[in-house]
Amino acid sequence: MSEALQQLVLDTLDKGAVIQDTRSIVLPDANGPATSQEDQLLIQGALNSLLSREMIVYTTNENFAQALTAEGTQILEQGSHEARVWAALPLKGQAKGLTVKEIKEKVGDESAKIGQGRAFKNGWIGKEGDTLVKLVSDIVDSTKTELDEISKTGTLRAGEKALAELRKRKLITQKKLLWFSVEKGVKFSVSIKKPETDLTVEMLASGSWKTSEFKKYNFEAEGAPTNGGAFHPLLKVREEFRNIFLEMGFAEMPTSQYVDSGFWNFDALFVPQQHPARDLQDTFYISDPPAALPPPADYYSVVEKVHTTGGYGSVGYRAPWQPAESNKLLLRTHTTARSAALLRRLATRKGGFRPAKLFSIDRVFRNEAVDATHLAEFHQVEGVVADRNLTLADLIGFMRTFFTKMGITDLRFKPAYNPYTEPSMEIFAFHPQLKRWVEIGNSGMFRPEMLEPMGLPPDVRVHGWGLSLERPTMIRYGIANIRTLVGHKVSIEGVEKAAAVRF
Repeated sequence: MSEALQQLVLDTLDKGAVIQDTRSIVLPDANGPATSQEDQLLIQGALNSLLSREMIVYTTNENFAQALTAEGTQILEQGSHEARVWAALPLKGQAKGLTVKEIKEKVGDESAKIGQGRAFKNGWIGKEGDTLVKLVSDIVDSTKTELDEISKTGTLRAGEKALAELRKRKLITQKKLLWFSVEKGVKFSVSIKKPETDLTVEMLASGSWKTSEFKKYNFEAEGAPTNGGAFHPLLKVREEFRNIFLEMGFAEMPTSQYVDSGFWNFDALFVPQQHPARDLQDTFYISDPPAALPPPADYYSVVEKVHTTGGYGSVGYRAPWQPAESNKLLLRTHTTARSAALLRRLATRKGGFRPAKLFSIDRVFRNEAVDATHLAEFHQVEGVVADRNLTLADLIGFMRTFFTKMGITDLRFKPAYNPYTEPSMEIFAFHPQLKRWVEIGNSGMFRPEMLEPMGLPPDVRVHGWGLSLERPTMIRYGIANIRTLVGHKVSIEGVEKAAAVRF
């Protein structure tokens, strides 16, 4: 069809200099001129193909016309609602009138409802007791007459006021009409020679490429959109957390070591070897290899002594010590295991202790039962501040500043217990949507039993805190079930369309 249309346009131009209006073209296998918009769109496709080969040039013309809606078409065929109500009634004085129910049975609910009011307004019908009758013997159905004129001409001689009334009644709608004026181009010809799109081996061998016409390459074509990568919502929120930490002068800790030993994950943090967190129900243990490499011997012996007999002002746990517990390999249950290793380096590096602010955002693993709010693998956002003579007030002040940068200002702090921090605090924030306080993090000051065995001076204090990455992400994106955020149920389309988050 496209090539036939192109040939028709060229033949028509060959007979005259221009085509003033493409609505005058009679399409192949058509009964009349191409007056419909569908016909004009077909012609436009043919014109664009000829234009790309510079065989023609054309201009686009447009105007606006009125078209009948489905209801308007029905009225054109059957008469207006008011005319149908009038026709169903007997003339006054000649027969008994009809009740509203009887009118509905004759003309239908819609026509009866709309037509009665307009017929009353026109003075065509009136009441006779509980019935309705005709008041005039003849009427002019102006609505049908106007719609007939619009269907033929696309407009109405009565003017804009009458058109506005019909549009208000939703009997007509305005549509844009396109047509085209066409002239010969610089490479006009009545013969359609399809240009070559590829340079082939056969053309090079035969030399036919020298006389072949090649299709121009359209450098302005947008082409098909390509599917690119997209950041997961967790990564977007993670980046915002990183920006807050970096803005506050923190350095990022290397935390890519997912497998750690029981010593660094528990012992170095002053977690007793009998603590429930070490049970198989809470921690994933590694069976191969069966044991970790030993920690520094001098540090190990000091940690063992603090656990069993005490030291640095503590009486210890006074519980049996089992080296096998320290040597177990496990999937780390918190990134604090790596924080402990870095604090040990701060304590033993040349030049003595220097204050530090460190953070990490990485994965941790716990043997949790999976439900709407828990996974066996999740992310921990952790921060550590080490300096001399820090106080609990410093920690609270820092927490307020940190969460204010996240847009959370209504905070409460509740005393809590952690094996390796004293004092410890749970951090709560008021959730405006839930209208209740929710826990958003845990914090505290690392115990001397943890810090001084590392070799840190007695006056050095360390603030530590941690929070989940998944929970603020779920709140920011309105996600109720964590399994739709992480895992095989994640919507790829949702990831691609997730907006960037700003705290």
